[in-house]
Amino acid sequence: MLILRLLNVVAPAYFVSISLVTFVLQLFLFLPSMLEDPSATPLFSPALLHGGLFLFLSANALGNYILVIRTSPEDPGTCGNVAAGGAGPGAGRAEGARKPGAHFCRLCSRATLRHDHHCFFTGNCIGSRNMRNFIMFCLYTSLACLYSTVAGAAYISTVLSISFAHPLAFLTLLPHSISQFFSGAVLGSEMFVILMLYLWFGIGLACAGFCCHQLLLILRGQTRHQVRKGVIVRARPWRRNLQEVFGKRWLLGLLIPVLNVGSEYHQQKDK
Repeated sequence: MLILRLLNVVAPAYFVSISLVTFVLQLFLFLPSMLEDPSATPLFSPALLHGGLFLFLSANALGNYILVIRTSPEDPGTCGNVAAGGAGPGAGRAEGARKPGAHFCRLCSRATLRHDHHCFFTGNCIGSRNMRNFIMFCLYTSLACLYSTVAGAAYISTVLSISFAHPLAFLTLLPHSISQFFSGAVLGSEMFVILMLYLWFGIGLACAGFCCHQLLLILRGQTRHQVRKGVIVRARPWRRNLQEVFGKRWLLGLLIPVLNVGSEYHQQKDK
């Protein structure tokens, strides 16, 4: 348990550090190199388009990340305890954990409704109230990392005069760069960008795969916790499963980071 609690602190710090490094490289390295293009028009310059797209992806990734942290899944034990007149927090949590789809997390010390998993990168459980924001966080983190990989590759190709036209050029970039770094042909800042390329690429693919896996579970009406426990869920139309998570205003949440408004969960809660 001590290792899990330590990971609950280290993982968010790692994500914040990677985000800061990415922002600094984009702002002070990639964008200035694009401003040096004399043939670009001021209105549709590559630097302006690149900066706008990167800010859009980063704002959605960080915005949904904050919403996942601040929006805790519903504690059915607390709600049931208050409705019953206050039988004690321990009894309420135990009762809530026995409800269908609920699970008591020892790291968060609460029972969450429609528990999916505990995310160490956010330090929070993923459940009914923050599932949509978590999926948007994975999606935009993947897009931001893959886009940073492309922008970084363009910068490296310009600085080191390397062509990525060959399919194996990206795979052989790291070993060649390491040998050139120790021989003095590649600077330390350039080597750091090359290492970040592979880190962005790995994080982007991992987040994309995790996002697709979560969407597949949502279409089936399942959670990762139910799959691990072998719980059989009642078959429902996939459109209803999507609407339960993303709500009717799904397009708004796709463009800007907002709370999970318009979902069936919040409609039932308001009633």
